[in-house]
Amino acid sequence: MNPLRLFHKSFDHGVHPAHLKEQTCDLPMQRVPFVKEYLMPLGQNLGAPSKSIVQIGQRVRKGELIAEAAAFVSTTLHSPVTGTIKEIGDFRNFDGNFVPAIKIEADIYATQQSDAGNPIEWQSLSIDEFIQEVQNAGIVGMGGAAFPTHVKFAIPEGKKIRYLLINGAECEPYLTNDHRLMIERPEDLLMGAEIVRQKLGAEETVIGVEKNKPEAIAALRQHIKPGDPVRLVPLHVKYPQGAEKMIIKTIFNREVPAGQLPRDVEVNVNNVSTVVAIADYFERGRPLIERIVTVSGPGITYPANLIVPLGTPVRELLRFCGGLTDATQEVIMGGPMMGRPIATLDSPITKGSSGILAFTAAETSRRKEYPCISCGRCVEACPYFLNPARLARLSRARLFDEMVNYNVMDCVECGCCTFACPSAIPIVQLIRTGKDDLRTRKETPA
Repeated sequence: MNPLRLFHKSFDHGVHPAHLKEQTCDLPMQRVPFVKEYLMPLGQNLGAPSKSIVQIGQRVRKGELIAEAAAFVSTTLHSPVTGTIKEIGDFRNFDGNFVPAIKIEADIYATQQSDAGNPIEWQSLSIDEFIQEVQNAGIVGMGGAAFPTHVKFAIPEGKKIRYLLINGAECEPYLTNDHRLMIERPEDLLMGAEIVRQKLGAEETVIGVEKNKPEAIAALRQHIKPGDPVRLVPLHVKYPQGAEKMIIKTIFNREVPAGQLPRDVEVNVNNVSTVVAIADYFERGRPLIERIVTVSGPGITYPANLIVPLGTPVRELLRFCGGLTDATQEVIMGGPMMGRPIATLDSPITKGSSGILAFTAAETSRRKEYPCISCGRCVEACPYFLNPARLARLSRARLFDEMVNYNVMDCVECGCCTFACPSAIPIVQLIRTGKDDLRTRKETPA
């Protein structure tokens, strides 16, 4: 019996927030106009920041390399526009921190058309050459984590990938960027998946899509031919289905143990947008210089799914969508469950920016917090079987080192605990504080 047979039920625990995708799920993708300036942070991947290779005053073309990978767990950056390097220095990021970045002034007389790239003969590449090409393209996980994709493809000796799993769950409320990609570019998704499947030597591609996306499921089914090594799996709707370990549990009924990776259960997981980016690079020679961003929420005048050049200021996206309503209280980057408030609207869209959401007081007003009643609902909700209430208490007491003993680093900050808490305790925010402290102390030399 195949130990990774398809299972199709669901992972344990989790929550069921309202989908709230109605504003944008039927809106086709559209391009935003080019703006005057673009800001490219060097740390757009979960790893070592990229290393700038340009100088102030240098003219660059759209798609030209402007920063190279600083390590294996790092990736490249390419100019999203034709223009001139205006500044290289520290700029405020969406989270309020100053980060090194490259500011590019767009050439108002340029067509801003990409030079026709040449397809890459991926079939003849060795696995090492393929991995290098993916790193050269600057491709990262575009579901939000921004982990360098080429690192996922570097399978250690002795490990085998049997299944390529394409993650089309998009379980965060409001977000519909992956949904629209599956509807509008199913052939590119399947092409990117086939490229990766063949290079990893996987037996089959499995695409998991939640059932609240029937149009996406239909579009993909229409393009999967009989005999193709591709299987489409409609999934029960539950949050956080899009987490790697959860979607593996749902589809294959296999748990990835703490401290291990999907490759340890012979699965390689990639987001829909990531796989389309791979097709764009190998079929069209186009590196990762733009992405799809959902702009939505009660505070947005005209919600949209936008094709956005990286580095575009958030302010410009909001302006394109008619601006914020007077009732807007907060703008966040990402989805409502895992996203973070934006400190400045001048912060740029990066490779991991899946959504910009504008919320009114109804969504942001904090309920009155009460003492923990030890009801256990956060434990029942946590898909990683942690004790969130205990971690929150330790964080409040600033006992951050003790949090490690209770596996705080296994927490992916999905927010299920806060969502389920009847006492309105900001559990995930407290856990995040503890993890940030631990990371900072680890990265800061003694």
